[in-house]
This record gives sequence, C-alpha cells and structure tokens, in this order.
Amino acid sequence: MNPEADLHVIFHKALEKVDPVLMVRERLKIRGDTLEITGVYENLVIDLKAYPKVLVTGIGKASVKMAIAIEEVLGDRITGGAVITKYGQRGQLERIRVMEAGHPVPDESSVRGALELFSMAQTADEKTLIINLTSGGGSALFCLPREGITLQHLQETTEALLGCGADIREINCIRKHLSRVKGGGFARVAFPARMLNLILSDVMGDRLDTIASGITAPDSTTFGQANAVVEKYGIAAKLPEMVKEVLRAGLQGFIPETSKPGDPIFKKVSNIILGNNTVACREAVEHARRLGYHARLITSSLTGEAREMAHLFASMAMDLRRGASEMTRPAFIVAGGETTVTLRGTGLGGRNQELALAFLVDVLDTTGSLEGIYFLSAGTDGIDGPTDAAGAFVLPHVQKIIEDEQILPEQYLSDNDSYHFFQRTGSLLITGSTGTNVCDLQLLIVT
Repeated sequence: MNPEADLHVIFHKALEKVDPVLMVRERLKIRGDTLEITGVYENLVIDLKAYPKVLVTGIGKASVKMAIAIEEVLGDRITGGAVITKYGQRGQLERIRVMEAGHPVPDESSVRGALELFSMAQTADEKTLIINLTSGGGSALFCLPREGITLQHLQETTEALLGCGADIREINCIRKHLSRVKGGGFARVAFPARMLNLILSDVMGDRLDTIASGITAPDSTTFGQANAVVEKYGIAAKLPEMVKEVLRAGLQGFIPETSKPGDPIFKKVSNIILGNNTVACREAVEHARRLGYHARLITSSLTGEAREMAHLFASMAMDLRRGASEMTRPAFIVAGGETTVTLRGTGLGGRNQELALAFLVDVLDTTGSLEGIYFLSAGTDGIDGPTDAAGAFVLPHVQKIIEDEQILPEQYLSDNDSYHFFQRTGSLLITGSTGTNVCDLQLLIVT
C-alpha cells in the first residue's frame, strides 16, 4: 500500500469513469432505426426515421470528446454540426466542426461560435433532430449578449462575479439575464425542432437550469434574483453601467424574462444527464476498496468557501488519526463538489489549491504533524483557477520541506497564493486538460 501513489491512481480511475468518449459509447446505442439513450436518471428512445436531418451542436470543455463518440455512434446519419470548446482542446472530427473560445471569461470567439450555433438552430424544422452536447464551461464558451450588452460588458461582469465568492448558481442567474441563448434561449430559437440535450454535469444536484446556464431548460430565476446577487456581494461598482441598466429594466418589467416552466417549447426538448460528479465519486470509492482501504463517500454536493470546507476535511483526518472515528484505518474518504474562493490577496491559485493549503494549515496548527495524512483536492477538468495545475496534494513529507526551508504556509494562504506554495513544495497535481468536467474531487487517506 502506497498512499501517495494510490491518490494518483484513484483520481485517474475516477476520471476514466466519466471520460466523455467512453461514456457516450456506453450510454448511446443504435438499434435499427432507433437511438437508445441510457441516462443517470432516465432512459429515452428516439425514432430516427422521423428525422431526416440530424444536427449536432455542442458547448463545453468535453464537447469535442463527446462529439467524437457521437460520430462513432451515428456515423453518416449526421447532416452537419459544430461544437465550441476551450482553447487547446481541438480534436479530429469528420462531420462536426470544432471552434475554440475563451474560458472562464468569454471572448470574441465565444460570440462568433454562439452566432454560428444560433444560426444553425434557426434553420431547423419539425423534421430536424438537434443533438446538443453540453458540459462544463459552456456558460463562457456560448456567449451571445442581450441587445445593448457588449462582449466587454460580459467580460467585466464575469470577472467581478468570479472574484466575489458567488457560487455557480448565482453567477449563472446573472449570465442568463444578460444573454439571448441562456435560460432556455437556445431551445427557443431551435423550436419546433426536436432537441436532445446530452449532458455531462458540472453542477451540484445536476440542476438543468444551472448547467451551462440552462440553454435548453426552463429558468425559474428572475431579474429580481439577479439584482439581489449584485446587492448580496456588493459588486455594483464593478459592473458596467449598461449591465446594471438592463438588470434594472428587467426588474421593472421593461425586458422580457427568460423562458419559464410550462412554456410549450420545452415539449420538444429532452435533457439527459449522462455523467456527473457522483459517478466519479462512486468509482473512487470502489477502486479504493480494491486497493484495500476502508472507503466512504461523504457527499458529491460539496459547496461553500474553500477554507471553511478545509476545516471539515482536517477534522475528519484528525479524528481518524487519533481513533475517534467509526471508520477503520487505513481509511479513504472522497467528496465531490465545487467550492468558492473570496479573493483577499494578490497571489495565484485556484479553489482546490486554496482548499488543500487551508487543510494543511489547519492540521499543522492543531496537531503540529501531517504524519499518516494524505490529501488531494483537484478539478476533474485538469484546470484549477487561472493555473496549469488541476489541484494539489498535502503529504507527510511536505512538513519537512516547510521546516527545512522555513516556509510560512499561513502567509501564502492569506495572499491567496496557494499555487506558489505548492509549486515550492513540489506538491502540485498537473494533468493537463482531461477533456472531461464533473466538478472537483477531494480524496483523503489516513493510515
């Protein structure tokens, strides 16, 4: 048993389970003229004879891999299509065009790509099947601003939201009310076509109105709630005047709301979850058990401030080490979700590195020792914040590095500079882009 190596292996086994190519191959089958889809929550059968025209659209970090598998499954039944993904994730496709755009802040390519998919959907009729592939990152990559809003307005708004501590639902609430395609907007433009939205979820609870800002789902949020998010985080001064003007106009009823539940356009739409964080977490547990650990999944819906969640994991680690837990060592605990970070310093990092550093500081402050404790927090997409790392490890030998080099972890934490701390201690996890995205994983081993 090698806990450090096991963390690597378990993390990658979890990723394999939600690999978009393998997942689509496994969950989509052609039988004669029918397409059978096996979802996480529901199954669906579509009669392909009813749709002589099949278009494939897609947005997100996993859209290229999903499209590769869709081409394998449907072959020459595909009439045409295009997907938008993050820069650097281009793949080889025969029938579906790949476009790259900015993430997490949208850019001009995000708008151009959105216009192309928008125009493609406008050509569809009731004999058209649109298969839309949705995965994490779609909100930034699929960007078509509401009239009066510019790309720069959206960029400034996105940056303000990402730095204020707002969670993904709050961020997307505002995004939807500034967009022509979010909040059910893409389903509206595609109507009366039949739309099948295949989803790799990166949202807690798999809320259809939140994943990629709900482009094919009814939106229950309102302009009132969007304005409330601005007030809650005190970011009005950081938002462009035109954005605040649109949000106020919507609040006063001068701008139509997003598409709501009960709208007939959604009778032509099916939203199917193919994979999510729970699938990855369960695979982590199963593989940990195969390696000989007593393993448990505590949640696949972890949210909250990264530093606060670090206290939870530190408490579990210390309880396990001193025998105060009902679990038996060697113990393995996995959680999944998506935390947030409120920026206070000027350093470099991401929510996973911040969580890991806060975990380390908490354990050392409380017990003075990392002995027998192994921890990893990492993003399944291979990207943590604006860094080249997926996340970071906390390992027993790091304590000696800290002591020998007289490093002060608390100073790095107070400056939100977790990246440079873990870079200095050689504890970053760098995977490169994984081509999938089901939020983050936190893995804890105590021996």
